[in-house]
Amino acid sequence: MSRVHDALQKIQGAELPPATPAAPDAPAPRGLAPLALDGLLEKIEEIPYAPPPDMHLLNVAGQHRSDGPAEEFRTLRTRINHLQTLQPIHSVVVTSPSPAEGKSFTAANFALAEAQLVGNPTLLADFDFRRPVLHTYFNIERAPGLTDFLQGKAELHQIIKKIAGMELWVVPAGEPVMNPLELLNLAEARRLIEQLPRLFNWVILDTPPLLFAADANLLATLCHGTLLVVRIGSTTIDSVTRAMQSLCENNVLGIVANGARRGELYSKYTYYHSYYYKSEDEDAEDGEEEDEAAGK
Repeated sequence: MSRVHDALQKIQGAELPPATPAAPDAPAPRGLAPLALDGLLEKIEEIPYAPPPDMHLLNVAGQHRSDGPAEEFRTLRTRINHLQTLQPIHSVVVTSPSPAEGKSFTAANFALAEAQLVGNPTLLADFDFRRPVLHTYFNIERAPGLTDFLQGKAELHQIIKKIAGMELWVVPAGEPVMNPLELLNLAEARRLIEQLPRLFNWVILDTPPLLFAADANLLATLCHGTLLVVRIGSTTIDSVTRAMQSLCENNVLGIVANGARRGELYSKYTYYHSYYYKSEDEDAEDGEEEDEAAGK
């Protein structure tokens, strides 16, 4: 834990050059026609929000009083949305240095937090063609998905699913492919990432780990910013340093520390909320007693 803390302190103290995002309405690459986005949202199938219980996604039906993890993702949302007011950030890569550090979990919950805001359409896309998991998070089929679209086997509206009750759209990875990086190098992939912000305020990409494949490095050059997910107790200084260097440190929006123990991170949060709601309940009881005394 201390090693991750030291790494974060080192990174926070570094002077990072300002991000240079592309304009959301950037033209399609030469030779490619713009995507047919008019009327697209009306063609997309809507599905219920029914994640498996073991996926640990946000409870959007009604937040628990002391839901500390949900509060952390709302805090992340607030900070990233503030950055959006300073520069045109609309597409974000969510990645990690190594596997099993919580990047997909972070991408899914960050997208859910964004989608709960009114007037904030959010698209969550699984660009991890090597080990995709987002389709299991939302109980949808893996295919058709992005790989099918990039290979010309599916239309755009066929690969996107609208989650009922919120402004969230999800795109699964699609059928397995032998050449993920070559597929991402296609001009169609660049066109898709550049033009989707015409419809969505946030386009969030879950990608492979930085140190195990070049996919995330390539996608980071196509997006406006990157969120790096590290896991407390397992991510090393060396892996964080190498991951930051691979990104050239030119569009890193921040680092998300995953895996904190609930007792350490949320004890004060839980105390505050339990005290607040206890006071509310006591006030209600006092009011009832006063009504009874007055004969009401």
